[in-house]
Amino acid sequence: MRFASILIFLATAFYLLTRLYNFMDMPIFTDEAIYVHWAQVAKADASARFISLTDGKQPSFVWLTMIAMKFFSDPLVAGRVVSVLAGFAALPGLFLLSYALFKEKRIAWVSVFLYTIFPMALVYDRLALYESLLGAISVWGLFFVVMLVKTLRLDVAIFLGMTVGLGLLTKTSALFTLYLLPLSLLLAKWKKKDIWKNSRKWIGLVVVVAVLANVYSLLLKLSPLSFMIGGKNALFVYHLSELLPYRAFDSWIGNLVILFDWLITYTTWPLIILVPASFLLARGRTREKLLLLVWFAVPFILLALFGRILHPRLFFFMTLSLLPLIAVSLVSLESHIKNKAALGICCFLFIAMALRSDFYILTNFANAPVPEADLEQYSNDWPAGGGIREVIAFINNESEKQPVIFVTEGIYGSLPTTAAQIYLEKNDRVRRISFEPVPAEIPQEFLEQAKTIPVYLLLNQAQSPPPWPLTLVARYQKGRGIVYASLYKVNPK
Repeated sequence: MRFASILIFLATAFYLLTRLYNFMDMPIFTDEAIYVHWAQVAKADASARFISLTDGKQPSFVWLTMIAMKFFSDPLVAGRVVSVLAGFAALPGLFLLSYALFKEKRIAWVSVFLYTIFPMALVYDRLALYESLLGAISVWGLFFVVMLVKTLRLDVAIFLGMTVGLGLLTKTSALFTLYLLPLSLLLAKWKKKDIWKNSRKWIGLVVVVAVLANVYSLLLKLSPLSFMIGGKNALFVYHLSELLPYRAFDSWIGNLVILFDWLITYTTWPLIILVPASFLLARGRTREKLLLLVWFAVPFILLALFGRILHPRLFFFMTLSLLPLIAVSLVSLESHIKNKAALGICCFLFIAMALRSDFYILTNFANAPVPEADLEQYSNDWPAGGGIREVIAFINNESEKQPVIFVTEGIYGSLPTTAAQIYLEKNDRVRRISFEPVPAEIPQEFLEQAKTIPVYLLLNQAQSPPPWPLTLVARYQKGRGIVYASLYKVNPK
């Protein structure tokens, strides 16, 4: 018991250290700004609790961020703390899932350790995005799926239904837990005489799960905008009816190549090799291993087949079922390598590339060995918020001296405009104006106002200023990219 307490303390401390170190060094990302602003609006106005549905997004992450804002003054910190806590909630889920499948605590503890150093988890647990919450829900969902087929208990079915229901309030991808439920029958070790009785019982419990999950999702029907979820999903995935007429199958191989490249980059080659190696290095528990592998492979392949717009974060929740397989391989090395020093070196070599990725993610994300698509989104291109924090601080400082007009590029949803709404909404000495696009000819009112008060223009996506009378105040490079956030002051005439 004492040893277990020490391990829990160390696992908690290690997790929090990796997630909170340089916690706010990553600049605000476009989607983060949108979600955090939704939470601000929902917190201020109870009638806007379903504001995320205006963009077809489920509300649970926004609700949790809204609650976190009661404890943290910086809205972005509140959103990111929700992801940190969601990732932390995944740890006991992984432990219990691994132990339920393999009945060995070492495998369970190694699974927890692997999640903590998993580069993909390290990235998303530190961003105010839906992915960490969906990942934690998926892990717990799979654990209850395993327990349901093993125990055939009503209370487990209720917990599973609640978990899937919470998932449906987070992302539509949570439906995979329901769709893949029949695969759990791989673990059914029922006696011949009990097969029909247990099968009927299992089907009845699955009905309970489905009904309870849908009862939770009925919360979305409280808003007349719930239909927007389907429209948003259609932006990212093809409907089955679109595949043949529009030859979407032609993109399947390309999508698979892209997704595998992202998967290998995030997971690293040495750890990926340990996934199939788990079937060879450790004997027995084949059905358990197969369940974990298929639980990943089916949604991954479907994403490649139906994916219209792909991002690495879309398959994060799928990868978590691979971690117990990697843990099985690492633990089984002990039976093949008797020398403890050699065993330690071998295990270190398998995780070394992941640790290298972690080091860069924590200290120099712009150059981290993660997929270029994520580097561009979160650090090196216009969706990343490099310079936004500095500009907001400058505008706040200037407004203490005199009123300021702050002009941003892009309407609601664009990074500079949304960030200005988040951090300047309560500053009545700053008048916020946005344009999409910024007009080529400067509005006459700006020229007149610039004679008495400062007028600033912030460009984020556009890299060349309009032909206005401007003086460059500051330029901020986005990561190691060739894109800059540029702040200009309008010169009076």
